[in-house]
Amino acid sequence: MEQYILSLDQGTSSSRAIVFDRKGQICSMAQREFTQIFPKPGWVEHNPHEIWSSQASVIAEAISAIDINGLNIAGIGITNQRETTIVWDRATGEPIMNAIVWQCRRTAPMVEAIASDPATAAEITARTGLVPDAYFSASKLAWILGEVPGARTRAEAGELCFGTVDSWLIWKLTDGAVHATDVTNASRTMLYNIHERRWDPFLLK
Repeated sequence: MEQYILSLDQGTSSSRAIVFDRKGQICSMAQREFTQIFPKPGWVEHNPHEIWSSQASVIAEAISAIDINGLNIAGIGITNQRETTIVWDRATGEPIMNAIVWQCRRTAPMVEAIASDPATAAEITARTGLVPDAYFSASKLAWILGEVPGARTRAEAGELCFGTVDSWLIWKLTDGAVHATDVTNASRTMLYNIHERRWDPFLLK
């Protein structure tokens, strides 16, 4: 049976799927845009269900275009919009609110307050390689836990999952069997120690 590599490009404004053969040649491609949500000036959100549905639909389109099925897929690679933050129920897979997109600036005051202490700001940068900014996932996650009723209690009880978009897609592709990311995505959360290659207790606190 002929084997192919499926590449998923889940971007800020569209989802794309590309099927490659073993020689790296493009065999088919599909792309679909999805809704941008702006609840307030400077706030940007995406519907996680629409992220998934748009990605799932282009996967089906790209695969069917060359008359193959999932059994022909040897592996899947994912590139994604990185810092965008999603929190969902571990049991049901239901997001507790819309994804907060990397562009969103709602948490800028929170980050500015933390970074107003030069020692803390320097420590964050030393551990992450990042300058403290609302761009990254950490403050978005903190906002969700603080603003969505009951979220922090549910998180502390182990009922919720956090992830960037790659984690969300992996969760959906495996029907909730795998909750994972990789070092490159983890390093964009501002919660990951790039030297020790682990989630950092200081940053999480």
